[in-house]
Amino acid sequence: MSTPANASSHPIRHDGVDRLLMSVDTALRTVFAQHKASRACPQPLVEGAPLDAEQKRESAALMRVNHVGEVCAQALYASQAWGTNDPALKAQFEEAAREETDHLAWTEQRLKELGGRTSLLNPLWYAGSFAIGLIAANSGDKTSLGFVVETERQVEHHLNTHMDRLPAGDLASRAIVAQMRDDEVAHAKAAQQAGAVELPKVVKGLMKAVAKVMTTAAHRI
Repeated sequence: MSTPANASSHPIRHDGVDRLLMSVDTALRTVFAQHKASRACPQPLVEGAPLDAEQKRESAALMRVNHVGEVCAQALYASQAWGTNDPALKAQFEEAAREETDHLAWTEQRLKELGGRTSLLNPLWYAGSFAIGLIAANSGDKTSLGFVVETERQVEHHLNTHMDRLPAGDLASRAIVAQMRDDEVAHAKAAQQAGAVELPKVVKGLMKAVAKVMTTAAHRI
């Protein structure tokens, strides 16, 4: 049987559609699914003091903010992995996202223990972060890595402030935040080693402003 003149000898590729569907699936799972960690949830060496109702509310609000940060991290890494043509860098972004999934699971678990809930605006946080990640990725791999470094530095600072704000007796939340902070430092270091460039001060300032809006809203909603 002869091959039609307009037929191709190569299979039709649907990479764009496949990547879109995978991105939608990742978004839905991040925002709506219950997450399972690959690592055990960090635990304090000793049991903390009992928390009163007000302390629980404050801890839950702070852990909700941390959970939102991890939702945003999933979106950023997913979009940056999509935007790079470097297989090694794509794998690095995906590995970091897997570690961030542990953070999602840990903060969700702690929120339940505190009687709290996740942010009602998580779909918005994810969508906005995904768009920002695509912008960073389209600026080139070195700039995209620079965005990772600056993001993780700001998250490290943010987590340090939470260590100061969490009730003294909430050792369980402190153990989780401490491990999250260590992981974020490692992600920043890996991005630097992969060739990140320093971002302009105006970009860093804009990132801080956006983060301030997110953390303020997530503390309440």
